[in-house]
Amino acid sequence: MNKNNSRLWILVTIVAISGFSQGMLLPLIAVIFEKGGVSSSLNGLNATALYIGILLVSPFMETPLRKYGYKPTIILGGGLVVLALAMFPLWKSFWFWFCLRALIGIGDHALHFATQTWITSSSPTEKRGRNISLYGLFFGIGFASGPLMTPLVNVNESLPFIVSSILCLFGWVFVFTIKNEFPEQEIGINSFFNTIKRFSKTMKYGWVGFLPPFCYGFLESSLNGSFPIYALRMDIDIASVSLMLTAFAVGGIITQLPLGVLSDSFGRRNLLIIVLLLGFFTFTSASIFEHSFIGLFVSFLLSGMVVGSTFSLGISYMTDLVPRNLLATGNLLCGIFYSLGSLSGPIIGGLFIQFFKGISFFYIISTMLLILSIVIYAFGKKAFPMVEQHNS
Repeated sequence: MNKNNSRLWILVTIVAISGFSQGMLLPLIAVIFEKGGVSSSLNGLNATALYIGILLVSPFMETPLRKYGYKPTIILGGGLVVLALAMFPLWKSFWFWFCLRALIGIGDHALHFATQTWITSSSPTEKRGRNISLYGLFFGIGFASGPLMTPLVNVNESLPFIVSSILCLFGWVFVFTIKNEFPEQEIGINSFFNTIKRFSKTMKYGWVGFLPPFCYGFLESSLNGSFPIYALRMDIDIASVSLMLTAFAVGGIITQLPLGVLSDSFGRRNLLIIVLLLGFFTFTSASIFEHSFIGLFVSFLLSGMVVGSTFSLGISYMTDLVPRNLLATGNLLCGIFYSLGSLSGPIIGGLFIQFFKGISFFYIISTMLLILSIVIYAFGKKAFPMVEQHNS
């Protein structure tokens, strides 16, 4: 038990450091490019490299995990992140940095996919929500603290990259102390046809569970990518925008663990319906109070508290729906859906701001949360009998 606990803490620590590097890169490179005269559209394109890397590598990720185990996959992913971060100062070029960000996306995805699958498959049902919420909590703390590195760019442009690569290296070394394990195996695992078949089978059982990660990816990227544009057009200053986004992140950190523990006793599906409905109300209130800094700040804080755990709750819920031998595929699909949400968020948000000027930006988020809560209420139940039947 102590061995399992120490492994869990090492895994969530490296996830926190990975979150830190991701949270640092978004504002840091945006600021460097802005100062260098790179257009906002190209700046946004460079930011998508991370998610493009995730999507490109996703179909090829499961086979090596099953063949070599969790530990080598985490070591490879973490090593790629350390290497890419250390290479940023070598050459300041748009496309070179684009490729490095794509490499970080590949490395981070390998790291997160392996840690998620290891935690979900090794956690007992009664502690699954707690353990996955710890994963989400540590990633959230890392992601929220990453932007604090941005001011270091005024000392030396290379300094934030060097510091973050050293931190990632520090966390990476601890992975070598863990004993390797393997996910549950399946016959014909190396066949591409069987990979497609497993994707289809996992979607059949757990498609409802993949919607919360998609929702969170959309939510996070549209708030960070589209809301600042909307806010500037509403004459809200940059300092206020950053405080609101921080409030959302802090709200998610505050309730991440309590909601995870609550989901173990109350049920993942029930809790998801409630938090999504509450998210609908908090973002609707944001549209009402969007001309008030205090009103928006409180709305963002409350929104973070209720929907900031959507990703980790979605992973836990997917684990309830999917048979154990398909958990690796389920975790992979969670990452894919999160990336699709992250890619579509700024695009849909930007189009909404451009063509629906008289309507509040927050309606697009609140409507999505309402629709998702209805879908989980209507279809979420139906997956349980199938899984029980499959496992019997």
